[in-house]
Amino acid sequence: MLQRHSNRMQLFDIASVILRAASVIVTVHLSGVVFGDEPTAATTHPNVVVFLADDAGWGDYPLSGNRDVDLPHISSIAQQGVSLEQFFVSSLCSPTRAEFLTGRYHPRTGVTGVSTGRERMNLDERTIADVFHAAGYATGAFGKWHNGSQWPYHPRARGFDRYFGHTAGHWGEYFDAPLENDHGEFVRPEGYIVDVCTDEAVRFIESNRSRPFLCYIPFTTPHSPWAVPEEDWQRFRHKPITQRATLPEEEDVDVTRCVLAMLENQDANVGRVLAELEKWQLTDNTIVVYFSDNGPNSWRWNGGMKGRKGSIDEGGVRAVCYLRWPGHLPAGEAVSPIAGAIDLLPTLTSLAGIPLVCEKPLDGVDLSSLLKNPHTSSPDRLLFSTWGGGVSVRSQTHRLDREGQLFDMRNDPGQTTPLNEQEPDITARLKNAVADWTADVLAASRSAIAAPRGKKNIPDPRPIAVGYPEFPVTILPARDGEPRGEIQRSSPAPNCSYFVNWTRLDDEMVWLIDVRTPGRYAASVDYTCPLQDAGATIELSHGKRRLTGKVEPGWDPPLYSNQDTLPRPAGESQMKEFRTLTLGEIDLDAGQGPLVLKALHIPGKSVMDVRRVTLKLIK
Repeated sequence: MLQRHSNRMQLFDIASVILRAASVIVTVHLSGVVFGDEPTAATTHPNVVVFLADDAGWGDYPLSGNRDVDLPHISSIAQQGVSLEQFFVSSLCSPTRAEFLTGRYHPRTGVTGVSTGRERMNLDERTIADVFHAAGYATGAFGKWHNGSQWPYHPRARGFDRYFGHTAGHWGEYFDAPLENDHGEFVRPEGYIVDVCTDEAVRFIESNRSRPFLCYIPFTTPHSPWAVPEEDWQRFRHKPITQRATLPEEEDVDVTRCVLAMLENQDANVGRVLAELEKWQLTDNTIVVYFSDNGPNSWRWNGGMKGRKGSIDEGGVRAVCYLRWPGHLPAGEAVSPIAGAIDLLPTLTSLAGIPLVCEKPLDGVDLSSLLKNPHTSSPDRLLFSTWGGGVSVRSQTHRLDREGQLFDMRNDPGQTTPLNEQEPDITARLKNAVADWTADVLAASRSAIAAPRGKKNIPDPRPIAVGYPEFPVTILPARDGEPRGEIQRSSPAPNCSYFVNWTRLDDEMVWLIDVRTPGRYAASVDYTCPLQDAGATIELSHGKRRLTGKVEPGWDPPLYSNQDTLPRPAGESQMKEFRTLTLGEIDLDAGQGPLVLKALHIPGKSVMDVRRVTLKLIK
């Protein structure tokens, strides 16, 4: 059974200054309705802390009615602040993150998937970190990023001074996990991943307590794998689950127990951050936000709503959202008008009294006046959800689903009784809105970076940039590469996968790269190889440039047996300890082209398994 680790990594040196490209920043007014007041000048801007849960459903929280879990610290944010009662996000992780970060619907930002580079936001998008950084804030992100792994998609290039965590969507190791530090290098601190990332967030708050800061803490849980510290699991291992899923026959009760245990661990870490604010007397000058990124990632109680993660029905896109700012927002109040992740950027900048600077019109609106006066009326609006080519739209009272069926969400959260015939005017209005929104938002994104029809896990056609002097390390994980020949991924889910079944000379793995700085690069491969198969000769090439090396020594560790509380979902890779093979140095010419890794000689049955290739600009 898993053991909780108590040791923590020591504080490392922080590189806090990044080179940034100069750009003309224009202050823009929100498109649509503005619910907030004009920003007023303030001598001291408030700090902002944003917690984001990963795959927690609306029904996982006590304030939503869940009686099987105790989350006192998370609940306190709402009890001491305001709850957005009808808050909507995307149906999956990276789209919601893009919408929160930019205030724009995710198809506009270039995010069309959750892996293989399709989770990346276009480089002309400005993020909430860019905005707060421009206003003089220290900015840090600690946890799961999921909007691009390589510079300039990396969080350090998107407005964050500090970053610690994993940039991929799914991470296969939760104990003693390999995580990225500020320099893009992997370190392996001891402990549970949520505890460790919270450690870094707490240090960031302490280090920046004398200046305004934006601290973004995107937790990794309760996303699978089903892994939680032993002390948390023991509270739930035999606990009766008294509330069941909308489709109870689909629910795995042990998974529900593990999810709720993960959330109680997460709650303890929220408490640690809130205690750190109190320790430095920052509570009254800090806006705290907590929300989740999509519906539940397993069938479990969700208030009777239809759908779960991946669905654009109500249960797949409704989430909790709590905001606290003592003395500025009322305590224990609820806002009933519909709202979404797209609203957080304009709302937080308004509350903080800083300029909203970006170059594109936003889809979100400023909710600050509603938060301050929850019982005031607000203009009607519509919120749209899209995934897999379908579109659903939500009004204050109704949802039109992806099949064009209309439902009254006040009385039918399970979407069981269509009302198209009884409500023809509402149906027609919402269908027309979907058609207009599709033409406006989806048309460009579908043609720009759509995957080939019928094919899955095809890498994004946008190349991976290599060679930025301000961030010389470029990590090329198997997730972002293309296996050719007989090479396969270790699991159907590309995130946190590795390449396996490399047995032939005509097999190869390919990453489309764009070398921005011609010069010399150090190249390495993270690998495993059966001892008896060691000695294969491999070649890394880009254009006319070649680098050869041998796969030695053999390194064949077992799959981890200490990571999972419950068996992980079938689509996720079982992980193991990879070793770094230094290939040497290669001169790369500027320009786009495939980076190819292939074998020239195979003395054994296989070449190696490959987790990632790393290039580092050295000259």
